[in-house]
Amino acid sequence: MDFQHLPKIELHLHLDCSLSYDVVRTIDSSISVEEYNDRFIAPPKCANLADFLKRAPEGFKLMQTEEQLRLVVDDLFEQLAADNVVYAEIRFAPLQHIHQGLLAHDVVGVVEEATAKAIARTGIQAGVILCTLRHFSEDESMETVKLVRKFAGTKIVGFDIAADEAGFPIYNHVNAFRYAYDEKIHCTAHAGEARGPESMWETLEHFRPSRIGHGVRSIEDPILIERLKKDSIHLEVCPSCNVQIDIFESLKNHSVRSLYEQGVSVGINTDARTITNVTLTKEYQRLHDAFGWTREHFLRCNLNAAAASFTTPEQKLDLSTRLESAYRD
Repeated sequence: MDFQHLPKIELHLHLDCSLSYDVVRTIDSSISVEEYNDRFIAPPKCANLADFLKRAPEGFKLMQTEEQLRLVVDDLFEQLAADNVVYAEIRFAPLQHIHQGLLAHDVVGVVEEATAKAIARTGIQAGVILCTLRHFSEDESMETVKLVRKFAGTKIVGFDIAADEAGFPIYNHVNAFRYAYDEKIHCTAHAGEARGPESMWETLEHFRPSRIGHGVRSIEDPILIERLKKDSIHLEVCPSCNVQIDIFESLKNHSVRSLYEQGVSVGINTDARTITNVTLTKEYQRLHDAFGWTREHFLRCNLNAAAASFTTPEQKLDLSTRLESAYRD
């Protein structure tokens, strides 16, 4: 089945983990294809999430100037166009990009402006989510969420927490998410990936997000499943990445099919196009091969994502109409 031509929505996509070799070579011509494959792309099986994340610095080290940031944004939009993504929410941690003199506010401004220009150029609709990281301090988390507030009304659309959920507790970030809740900032949060349902429960209680990044280990707790359905919590599922960090032995063991069948709102995402070496088209094909999923399954996942996106009601309706038309044509 050909999934490439179908329109797609991607809500869980890390900018600094999705650099093509073309943009890497443009920024640093000394990096060979062999070095790129070794340093930027993780093996099919990593020991765990922390092992997987060792490749992430390779990306953000090349994203420390305004020009580098613009190049990486443009590069990602080229990838999205090739994958027929019609709406994307792109996330990154601005405090990872201040090591050569840029201020965090300037980093966000450059990425926001580059995103707006790429939208105008390609017709792909998109928003940007700013991430704090698990190992950040309380002050760093507050600085990041306040940047979301400062850029209200632009292409900056939400707040997230990422990085190694198993290695760091939530305490440094509770106040930032409380601020986000009070300011009515859209929130998602990585949870239920490197840790089990207990990570989901504490995230829902203390962060109050409308979406969860990954959340695939919620399958281990039937009560949690009911909570997700009751509160319409959307799971941003990244199947290949979950297998890669060894949460599941293979895609056939992945919980996404059961979550879908039990009525949880799930969407399909790549997470890190470079580190996982995947596209959404490949993700769809792999799920088709593993579970026999058809256009109807992917339509439902995309409609779920449209409904859960951090965009306007008008754009959600437009996306849903386009999806219905394309998948049922």
